[in-house]
Amino acid sequence: MSQVLSDKKKFVKFCYSIENEILSLENYISTYTPSFKVHRTSNILIATAYLKNLLKCEKEHTNMERMEEIQSEDLAYHQYQHFLSNSKWNHQEVNENTAMQANFLMKDCKQTYKTPTGLIIDESAHLKKGKESVGVARQYAGVAGKVENCQVAVYASLCNQDTTCLIDTALFLPQSWIEDQSACDKAGIPESARVFKTKPQLALDIIKSLVSLGVNFDWIGGDGLYGHNSEFTRLLDEIGLFYVLDIHKDERIYLSEPLIAVPTKKGVRGKNPTQLQANIEPIQVEKYKESLTANQWKEVAIRKTAKGWKTVLVHTVELWHWNGKEEKAVKRTLVITKTVGKSSKTKYSFSNGDLEKHTAKEYAYFQCNRYWVERSFDDAKNELGLSGYQVRGWNAWHHHQALVMMAGLYMQHMKINNKEKYQLMSVRDAKIIIIALMTEDNQVIEEAYKQMKNRHINRKKDIDRHYKEENSKVLK
Repeated sequence: MSQVLSDKKKFVKFCYSIENEILSLENYISTYTPSFKVHRTSNILIATAYLKNLLKCEKEHTNMERMEEIQSEDLAYHQYQHFLSNSKWNHQEVNENTAMQANFLMKDCKQTYKTPTGLIIDESAHLKKGKESVGVARQYAGVAGKVENCQVAVYASLCNQDTTCLIDTALFLPQSWIEDQSACDKAGIPESARVFKTKPQLALDIIKSLVSLGVNFDWIGGDGLYGHNSEFTRLLDEIGLFYVLDIHKDERIYLSEPLIAVPTKKGVRGKNPTQLQANIEPIQVEKYKESLTANQWKEVAIRKTAKGWKTVLVHTVELWHWNGKEEKAVKRTLVITKTVGKSSKTKYSFSNGDLEKHTAKEYAYFQCNRYWVERSFDDAKNELGLSGYQVRGWNAWHHHQALVMMAGLYMQHMKINNKEKYQLMSVRDAKIIIIALMTEDNQVIEEAYKQMKNRHINRKKDIDRHYKEENSKVLK
């Protein structure tokens, strides 16, 4: 598998072998220079300082007060505050730049690994206290698994193999915020944004914007919130975008095409029927799954993991779905996967792709890659402060998010540029190296070495053990 860091000299040599990559952070940020210009004033220096501090600060310390304490630049707290909250630099331009740079990165990954690139849509919550942070309300927070006081945003992530980048976001504004004009005024929400939009509607805006920008992807993935929303999926049909979106286990399906019509009146009494009805009864996808026999499943290996190959049983079938409103049902490919192992989990997805166009293994691959957006969130929250801000306004929230996504893309560059030597290099490893080099402190470098060495050794042992067990099973 991967090389393991074996001694301190090797680690220090490794750090300084990629020092040019660290120092090129300024060059990386300089590509964003036009987006940080306001009138004749350039904010590129403070943008560079903020990005460096995001890379240096540990979890729960990515706020402006902590940045002021650890910075090497001579910047005051109020300068960071103005940069985030009041400066009019264009966060959307920054996001577009990040998206296009990630687009080129994924193109290289696609050529290297010969695997398709996905655009994964998902929402993430940021737990907050108080009532003044823009969009905050008591709403479901996936990170807590329950209703909490939080902000929720929809994100788009590009992924190919283990390379994954958050490239755009849209903050969800609950109806209570739209109806409270004084709260909107105080938070600085633009008039154009004071329109209630569901999360699928926000996702569609993001997708349309990325397509218009020229971002390339092979399929769209998302959870049941998006796969269940017929308005969202029908609009993707109209645009001509291929998707594999999760659905709920109680989704109703038709195994043959139903005829949709207003039924004729029976008898002379009562009102004339006005509602469309199907001429056959639907069944739930879970019930359909239970009717399948063993030979209707195919076992496929999806990708390598730290615990061996991820293997699933997959079943695909063409069927019809009707949302209860349209005059005709639509054909869909149903994808069902079951994980192989002690704790079996079942996932269901709808796709607008033809059954013949992709193999069962490919459909399973598309479905299972939603995992990578969760990794994007974990890395962005734990290493880059995606949720660790202390700002309340619309501008400040979007500015912080744009800078975190910039930093996230830089970390992916770090991983890829050193993958040939260190296949096990994680975002956490990249951050440790950055911190060590930025501090220029031998004690910090030594501690970084210990942490990285232990992680690499443990990872390699774990990986080797699992693959050895798999190989022994095959031999038997």
